[in-house]
Amino acid sequence: MNQLVDRTIAALRAEHDVLAGLVRTLTDEQLAAPSGAEEWTVAQAVSHLGSGAEIGRAPIARAAGETVEAEDNPTIWARWDSSTPRAQAEGFLEHNARWLDTVEALTAEQRSSLTVDLGFLPEPVPLVTALGMRLNEVANHSWDVRVAFDPAAGVSAESAEVIVDLLAGPVGFLVGFFAKPAELANPVSVAVPGGGLVIDDSVTVVDHLEAPSATFTGPVEAFVRLLSGRLKAPYDQGVTVEGSVTLDDLRRVFPGF
Repeated sequence: MNQLVDRTIAALRAEHDVLAGLVRTLTDEQLAAPSGAEEWTVAQAVSHLGSGAEIGRAPIARAAGETVEAEDNPTIWARWDSSTPRAQAEGFLEHNARWLDTVEALTAEQRSSLTVDLGFLPEPVPLVTALGMRLNEVANHSWDVRVAFDPAAGVSAESAEVIVDLLAGPVGFLVGFFAKPAELANPVSVAVPGGGLVIDDSVTVVDHLEAPSATFTGPVEAFVRLLSGRLKAPYDQGVTVEGSVTLDDLRRVFPGF
């Protein structure tokens, strides 16, 4: 599991470096532009990542032995929401870097043994779960920002591969939060890059399928965007689904977040 933790942290660092490099160049007009997330501007998408980093650092730091006095979440959200777009961008740069500094400083023993109380799940979770949830959030919302200026943008291939491994393992429960399996009349199993997708009464990402009833053809990053509701026209070029379901069927199962 340590290898997956290390890969997730490395992917998060790469995501930050790319997105921070872009954010530093954005004008006020660009920060106010629509992002790939419906109803959010670029600044609001960046603000969401920044507030998430501020909130999410505290439980990891506490688990590692740091004394942290944090504001309650509604107070943090209100502060970010009332900030100017420029302040939101600068806040993202500060807080996401600080979050990364915290997790990158964890020792090998801490990476394998820490459990983190995120505050909204029934019990503390292994560090890999907290990191995996963060990577899924960062990779998709980074795409929201980048696609505003590059219609051909995709989720990072490195991040996408790690996310599929995480969804087939320690963060598989996430799929249940944003999937609507009742949208399909019959169970299906779909071969996807790096594994498979099983949809019946629930939705599960698996690392292998013996006899899929359909095949998703496209890059692994497109599959990740499908799961998060981001594989929509015109951002679905080159993707096909053949067999017992269509791409539109799958898009109904994954309306997005």
